[in-house]
Order: sequence, then structure tokens, then C-alpha cells
Amino acid sequence: MTTMLMHSLLAFLLLIGACSSQTESVQVTEVASIAPNKVLIVYLSRTTNTRAIAEIIHRHVGGKLVALELEKPYPENYRATVEQVAKENETGFLPPLKTKIDTIQQYDVVFVGFPTWGMQLPPPMKSFLHQYDLKGKTVIPFNTNGGYGIGSTFQTVKELCPNSNVVEGFTMRGGSERDGQLLIIEGDKAKEAEANVVKWLRTINVLK
Repeated sequence: MTTMLMHSLLAFLLLIGACSSQTESVQVTEVASIAPNKVLIVYLSRTTNTRAIAEIIHRHVGGKLVALELEKPYPENYRATVEQVAKENETGFLPPLKTKIDTIQQYDVVFVGFPTWGMQLPPPMKSFLHQYDLKGKTVIPFNTNGGYGIGSTFQTVKELCPNSNVVEGFTMRGGSERDGQLLIIEGDKAKEAEANVVKWLRTINVLK
């Protein structure tokens, strides 16, 4: 009798294990089934570090990759740009965008990438989030910064997308134009960035 009970218990445990394995497989399939044509990756990048992260995301998620450009670009001089951005933040000015996205409604997932400028969300990204209606979409922020973190950037994205599902963002140290450091996400640093981005994408369940 004891042997029969042990066999029955073993068979029951094996059945539970098989069911658990099948459930995990289904979850992976659901994650992998996100259609690339439903993904938009919009980024602003001055020193090309944010662009490097955007390109990594694009490789692993697919979708349409779009760089934000202004009708009137910022000055090449770093100090002049800092002063202009500070005035825009003080006045709430939203710089007009040269970039146009005519089919925003077709995307379900929108990645928005940007550096931290003055501990705030850059005005051009504010322009984008004001201009386009992302209601009902999943919005995913990603950031590079000069060592002082995201500041209020992710919180501002949430505030400007009140009717969107804003999920956990990604951030890492990029260049510091003030210190003459431009693109630093290259070589071994790029490999490290890719590994971290992939780990993050798995965490938020967004993979190609």
C-alpha cells in the first residue's frame, strides 16, 4: 500500500512539473510574439550615447527607429546650449520639431530615449510628448546621463503621459560634454550596455 501511495505521489508531482514547464513556455512565447511593426523607438541624442542605447534596443526588439530633430538645432557650443535649455525650461517653451511621425496610431509600444539635461527632461522630448497622443500605449523611457542620474526625467514622462502605461525605465552613465567626453558607450562599454539592456528588456517583458 505504501509503495502504491509513493508511486501515485511521484506521478502527481511529475504532472505538476510538466504543467509548470508548459506555463513557462507559453509566457516566453507571449513575450516573443510582440510584433516589431507595433514598436516605435524615439530618441534624442546630442553626444550619441543615447543613440547607442536606442540602437541596442532596436536590435533586440525591432520596430521603427526615429531620431528627434529640431526645426532650429541647438548651438554647437555647449555653454550656449545649456543657457538656451535653461531659458526654455524656465518659460515652458517647447521647441518645434523637424521630425514628423504620421503613423503614431499604429504603434502599441513607444520607447522614448533622452539624456538628462539640467536634471530635467530635455525640451525636445517634452515637445514630442506634448505633440503626440500616446493614450492607451505602453511608454518605455530610457536614459543616459553624465553621472548625476535621471533627475526628474522619468517622473516628467509619467506626468506627460497620464493615459499611458509607463513602465520601468533604463538608465546608464553616458558621456559628459561639459568635461569633453562625448561617445563613451563603445567597445567594452558597449558590450556592457548591451548586456544590461537585454536584462532590462527581459524584466519588462519586451523582446523580439
